Amino acid sequence: MAILIKGGRVLDPATKTDEITDILLNEEGTIEKLGKKLKSEKAEVVNAEGCFVMPGFVDLHEHLRDPGQEYKEDILTGAYAAERGGYTTILAMANTIPPVDNPDVVSYVLHKAEECSIHVLTAGTVTKGMKGGRLSDIEGMKAAGISCISEDGKTVMNADLYRRAMKTAAKLDLPIMSHCEDHNLAFGGVMNEDERAKELGLPGISNSTEDVITIRDLMLARDTGVRLHLCHVSTRDAVWLIQTAKEWGVHVTAEATPHHFTLTSEDVDPENASFKMNPPLRTAADREAVREGLKSGVIDCIATDHAPHSFEDKNESFIEAPFGVIGSETAAAITYTELVLGGYLTPLEMAEKMSYNPAKILGLDAGELAPGKPADICIFDPKKTYRINKELLRSKSRNTPFHGREVKGDVVCTICGGKIVYQRGKNL
Repeated sequence: MAILIKGGRVLDPATKTDEITDILLNEEGTIEKLGKKLKSEKAEVVNAEGCFVMPGFVDLHEHLRDPGQEYKEDILTGAYAAERGGYTTILAMANTIPPVDNPDVVSYVLHKAEECSIHVLTAGTVTKGMKGGRLSDIEGMKAAGISCISEDGKTVMNADLYRRAMKTAAKLDLPIMSHCEDHNLAFGGVMNEDERAKELGLPGISNSTEDVITIRDLMLARDTGVRLHLCHVSTRDAVWLIQTAKEWGVHVTAEATPHHFTLTSEDVDPENASFKMNPPLRTAADREAVREGLKSGVIDCIATDHAPHSFEDKNESFIEAPFGVIGSETAAAITYTELVLGGYLTPLEMAEKMSYNPAKILGLDAGELAPGKPADICIFDPKKTYRINKELLRSKSRNTPFHGREVKGDVVCTICGGKIVYQRGKNL
């Protein structure tokens, strides 16, 4: 059925459009036209007055735990949670059990993704079994449908092996997404290495843990010409290094997460492992650098690093509990509250960081609002104020550090392929 979105503030980063207008979506799942006072007798009308109408969000970083740990999340529930957050495309990381390291597992993920209401893509691993010993069948996985390669959750510590992976990825025109963490420096750490860690008596993870591998991977990318994407940037020096590399002409993009541009190590509650993530929450100076990196464009996009864990797993001590927090349902509200209302981004730049830029990093025909483009849309209410309640989330897991936090802005409606897949207050 055709859909007519009426009276919304249309934000299209591709054309720098920021105006109140209507959008007509056709039955084929594409955008028919934009214009003032559009009419259609056959279309379902969606009232978007007072709301932002943005391209559907694209998340480059989700852990869907499927196959192998479906009790934490699975492909269907992960997509169900993401559409509540305004996402119409999500990229699943490859650190499943077994890892996505061969065409058969790729086919499993993409076949199951066909049941979802939004687009679910997958990464493939860099090394077989994520063991860092030999390369995965990257060419075979590309033929099976991967969108990139990534060892996220780990770093390939063998620089020569990673360089060969980069050469293969460059030949196949695949991005490589890097988790920058020197395992030797990080060993045993559970939070940022600073005065707060000393106060709590918890072992720390230094900034150099991230910065050393950031330097290495930028140098390897310069040598190989690969499209390098740096995941979950959290340190001020990493931001500076990325800026410098871009000035050198390195093909590098980067992402930041809502928890890293919102929280600091001072927020860590040692009794609540929902504040334990990797990289850890850093200092206020690091947080400010990440915010400024997003503002300046050095950091290209916002990703969630949605990493669900069960209550039992996260109910362990802070030292024993696994790293990771969920984020797909809260990212838009946190971004609007912290970055738009905080003066770092305009609403149009929010759409750019959450839809247009991540789509272009993967080479997707998405993130735009123009005739003929896919009808993937997020309608966002910037006026609604509320407290995040983890018990109301759609994810199987509840490990959010934002429970009880007051935010402004809420997703009203998510449309994917011209179909309403989420609408606030309705069970679809």
